[in-house]
Amino acid sequence: MQNVIMPTYARLPVTFARGEGVWLWDENGNKYLDALAGIAVCGLGHSHPAVTEAISAQAATLLHTSNLYAIDKQMLLAQRLVELAGMSNVFFGNSGAEANEAAFKIARRYGHAKGIDAPEVIVAEGSFHGRTLATLSATGNRKVQAGFEPLVQGFVRVPFGDLEAIETVAHNRPSVVAVLVEPIQGEGGINVPDDGYLPGLRRLCDENGWLLMLDEIQTGSGRTGHWFAWQHQRVMPDVMTLAKGLANGVPISACLAHGEAAGVLTAGTHGSTFGGNPLACSAGLAVIDVIEKEALVARAGVLGERIRNSFTQAFSGTAGVREIRGRGLMIGIELNRACGELVGRAMDAGLLINVTAGNVIRLLPPLVMSEDEADMLVEKLTDVVSIFCAEEEQSA
Repeated sequence: MQNVIMPTYARLPVTFARGEGVWLWDENGNKYLDALAGIAVCGLGHSHPAVTEAISAQAATLLHTSNLYAIDKQMLLAQRLVELAGMSNVFFGNSGAEANEAAFKIARRYGHAKGIDAPEVIVAEGSFHGRTLATLSATGNRKVQAGFEPLVQGFVRVPFGDLEAIETVAHNRPSVVAVLVEPIQGEGGINVPDDGYLPGLRRLCDENGWLLMLDEIQTGSGRTGHWFAWQHQRVMPDVMTLAKGLANGVPISACLAHGEAAGVLTAGTHGSTFGGNPLACSAGLAVIDVIEKEALVARAGVLGERIRNSFTQAFSGTAGVREIRGRGLMIGIELNRACGELVGRAMDAGLLINVTAGNVIRLLPPLVMSEDEADMLVEKLTDVVSIFCAEEEQSA
């Protein structure tokens, strides 16, 4: 059969037929423990009854009317999000890249209002913000950008976690109007900055009149043990972007704003045909309800610590494992060499994982994972990684 899908992904040789909780079954009936959750999307696992019910009820009532009219579920979801974040208002899109595009437009319009003709945004090396032209230009990964030049101008890149580099920029680039970073870098390798980083960014932004913009597309919706990763340090941003886990697989994203940033976008300055439609917002409301009812935010913190501690113990003395890091159910295991082949090996063992930054195993399991399932994840992956490392030592 002709492949009618553009080859933008090097897809694995498996097609999933159904899912339940943290488990997926392929079309041949093979069962897999999903430790990736659709790359941090399915925080409630697969086929969660509350999400299914919300989607079904809304689909039977109303799917779309356009943002030319008021949408009750959109208003309700926006209200829940601003209450959870303590922020002011929300723009809804369909993907993380769209949310970040909205953030960039806020930053540029904010800068123009201050008389800056060519506003610039500070971004970080190793970051990932999307694949549209502006978001890939902001992304700190040359592989994502290659072949798409000329890139969008207006981004100043600094090392992630380096406040001194940003201070240097402040002294030399008067056109800077904002900083955009991930509180924890996901695609970059689960890079967790020290606890002083976000407070330092907040201070620098306040001193220079910049907007602090945080990309919480992967870290948000409870994944790190707080609703949003910035809440670990209690550093509220001016702009925050969300997507992935917001509606458990139904496409939706959000760009939240606070303070001066909340009044920047006005009628006619931005929009979205599908953003915040009744179906997606109904799913989003159901996700928030379940997370709150089942106390899954706190559980993510506790279960994540259990998993990291178990891996630390399991890999003690394993020469090929450099570091185990993360926060909540966002976990990275760094090896001393490229390990992309572990994705296939793990799948053969009935486990779905991801490798990012070349040598970092990325784990983003559903928030509903049980302790027994977490222990099974540790056991399965420990076996796969231990064999891989032992083979390398023998061939050295």
